[in-house]
Amino acid sequence: MSRILITGCSTGFGRAAAIELTKRGHDVVATARRSASIEDLDVASRLELDVDDDVSVAAAVRAAGDLDALVNNAGFGISGPVEQVPVEHARAIMETNYFGVIRMLQAVVPGMRGRGAGVIVNVSSIGGRIAAPLAGIYAASKFALEGLTEALHYEVGHFGIRVRLVEPGIFTTDFQAKEYAFPVAAPYDELARQWEKARVALGGSAPPGPEPVATVIADAIESQEHRLRWPVGADAEAVLAVRAASTDEEFEAAMRGTLGLEW
Repeated sequence: MSRILITGCSTGFGRAAAIELTKRGHDVVATARRSASIEDLDVASRLELDVDDDVSVAAAVRAAGDLDALVNNAGFGISGPVEQVPVEHARAIMETNYFGVIRMLQAVVPGMRGRGAGVIVNVSSIGGRIAAPLAGIYAASKFALEGLTEALHYEVGHFGIRVRLVEPGIFTTDFQAKEYAFPVAAPYDELARQWEKARVALGGSAPPGPEPVATVIADAIESQEHRLRWPVGADAEAVLAVRAASTDEEFEAAMRGTLGLEW
């Protein structure tokens, strides 16, 4: 049994991972910015934690005690054309999705390094590998997370710490409801219409819930594989396979043809 802290457990992947890991017999420390949002979770411990706040991070990690694994899941999304999304919103998403992860790592890694063991799971996205139209601001935060995690993998593997990137495709969670979707004004409104149709084609009319992602998070923690990236979902696996086998131009042509994107 491992003691595992998960950030962002109020909804979605974090909540599902807390449930899955508890079912597997692990000692889960579920956290969220608002403690009331996780009161109903049947886990070993529940803590209030805001990854944007240094004091909150330090207090939560201190209260959690020695950790065998950390799941950096807290985050949110923004959609809108790069030209139209206000800079302060781009700064805010980096604060949570990227700097929030750094805060957690700097608080937790020293203990793992001292004990010579541990697992770090950073929840990224297919958007951390491929930037879609109208998702540039969000993708930038996940691209940054991917680079950070790849470097961390090399740095701390020497000390017995396994590092994982979980990369979900399209799943149905409350994440979409919390996404800052800026109204798309001309001249990008036609692109928005086309991309909405493409998203449905890519993810299907009813994408699955968060449980498959929770399963992969748990598998990534328990596995002894020397494996950094863990894509989740048929869409993620298919798109990443095409991307890996293609030049930039070939990939763009394939995606335009598959999704019917004429913009």
